Formats: sequence, structure tokens, C-alpha cells
Amino acid sequence: MRTSLRDAVAMSAAVLAPFLMGLALLPLRTSLSHTNLALLLVVVVVAVSALGNRFAGALAALSAVAWFDFFHTEPYQSFHIQDRADAETAVLLLFVGLAVSQLSARARVLRRAAVSDAQHLERLHAVSRLVRSGRCSADELVERIREDLIEVLDLRGCRFVRGSGPVDGPPPRLEPDGSLRVEGWIWDLDRQGWPDGETELWAVAHGRCHGVFVMTPVPGVAPASPEARLVAVDLAGLAALALSGQKDLAQP
Repeated sequence: MRTSLRDAVAMSAAVLAPFLMGLALLPLRTSLSHTNLALLLVVVVVAVSALGNRFAGALAALSAVAWFDFFHTEPYQSFHIQDRADAETAVLLLFVGLAVSQLSARARVLRRAAVSDAQHLERLHAVSRLVRSGRCSADELVERIREDLIEVLDLRGCRFVRGSGPVDGPPPRLEPDGSLRVEGWIWDLDRQGWPDGETELWAVAHGRCHGVFVMTPVPGVAPASPEARLVAVDLAGLAALALSGQKDLAQP
């Protein structure tokens, strides 16, 4: 919801901010070159791109070109350009604005991924410390990991069942490499999304399954990243270590 609101604000800013900047630059129209005016409009495109997504940035670039043309090229108050140099500046403003918007959007995605990876790493460290310390029972640790799995994989629900997985007709299962196996086939989770129904994640330690996390994904929600799925597998492994009575992690 927070992301949707932010994107909605960015889309509105993509239309209004270049207009307001173009209007504010009117007193400088005769003292600044058209190139400098265009560069100031690029600053607005960068700000919108940093706030929103790549679509907001692209819209801001188009809006900046339109208001540069309307306010700062002859004939004024018209979307027509007479001077060839002004036309070239407008085209360059569009290309630079689009390029900047894409780069800003990419930087935003990488920043979000870095924050997510750091959170996953801290989550694994926290659970590992609990396994080593023995400060909580195996059941308490399993409950903690169950809650972590809901957050890491963005699940609707998750429950833990002691014992090994079913022998015949197994439901979809998240494999140790983060892939999804459905009835003997590797399911393209990134392209196809979660299959209908429940998905299993086995808690395995020292070659033995000590229980199964039965996960219920949210319908229509994109699956978690491959990195998040590997974190989920590691969390399930830590649960298995606790259930097996192993208090110390394996040493290299």
C-alpha cells in the first residue's frame, strides 16, 4: 500500500513538477540559455524518478519537454518550435530525461534489493544464534522460523507438521536450491508463480527430514526472489537442527 501511494504521488509529480519548474523559470528565460533551462528541467526528472518508478520518470521526461517547448521556445505559449537549435535541445532533453529516469529506477531496485538481502542475513544470524545458545526450546524455535517464513516468502499462512514428508503423490515442494518441484517436474516459479494449493518445505538435517513446513502462498502475488527462497531453505534447515538436538552448527 505504501509503495502504491508513493507511485501515485510520483505520477502526479511527473505531470505537475515540470510544469511548475517551467513556470518558475519564466523570469530567467532571457538571461539563461535554452540549454541551461533544459538542464534545470532534467533536475526535476531526476527527482521524480528517485521518488517513483520508471514510468513516472518517463512521464516526467515527456512533461519536461512539453513545458520547455511551451514556455521557453519561440513561439511562446505554443507547442511548436521554430528554431532548429531549440528543437535539438528539446530532443536531447527527452533522451537525457528518459535515460536518467531508467537509471534512477534501476538504482532504486538495487537499493531495495540490498536492504532486503541485509534483512535476510540478519534474520539468519538471529536464528543461528538461538540454535547455538539453546536459550529456547525446539518448539519455540520452530514457531519463530514459521513466522519468519511467512515474512520472507510473503505467505498467507504456514504451519509445521512433525515427521517426514509424504511418500506417494507429494504436493509441490521447495527444493534445497530454491527451485520448485511439482509431481516430479521442475516448476518455473519465477515465470509461473506459486502453484495452487499448499507447498511443502522440508526441514532436513544430516540427511533426515524432521518435519515439514506447509506453506500457503497468497493467490496472485509474485513469488519471492531466488535469494529469499534460499534463505527460507536455510531457515528450515536450522529448524531441523534444533529438532534433532544439534546445538552447534556444522563446522567447515
